[in-house]
Amino acid sequence: MRTLTVFNFITLDGYFKGPNGDISWHRHGAEENEYAAEGLKSESTLLFGRVTYEMMANYWPTPNAIKNDPIVAEGMNNADKIVFSRTLKKVEWNNTRLLKDNIVEEIKKMKSASGGPGKDMTLLGSGSIVTQFAEQGLIDEYQFMVDPVAIGNGTPIFKDIKHKLDLKLTMTRTFKSGVVLLCYQPMEK
Repeated sequence: MRTLTVFNFITLDGYFKGPNGDISWHRHGAEENEYAAEGLKSESTLLFGRVTYEMMANYWPTPNAIKNDPIVAEGMNNADKIVFSRTLKKVEWNNTRLLKDNIVEEIKKMKSASGGPGKDMTLLGSGSIVTQFAEQGLIDEYQFMVDPVAIGNGTPIFKDIKHKLDLKLTMTRTFKSGVVLLCYQPMEK
């Protein structure tokens, strides 16, 4: 069975986006880049909602991204990608396919053995999709890069979650920047 991992940057007060989608609070140094590059070596299929997809697609294929972060840019640009959106008409970033409807059912099919062989999946950003998948018990691991900053308001990582989500800590890592990686798995019911 394929696994689904969430990877997201959050503030100490639990926001993954500040007001107006601002993410300038995130500290991403050389160590974090190395960690991201290692994660891309797993060759997971990358999943995005529309907003995260548009942000990523507008950065990673650019000469600036390729110059500043060549290893991460190569991994992002070469990875298989799926974007969930009801409003996008087409996707142009290479190796990307668009899913418009029934995203929960699509992920269930992709995760199941009946979906055939395939890569594990990593959901980046995409808070409303994180919540939808968490509510359905589809997420196998949560990886949060917690920045040592509180921003007071924004979009919480589990906005509008309706059920308690019990998690167990499986790993931590502290980066020189003060960012802490926290990895969790859902507790067995």
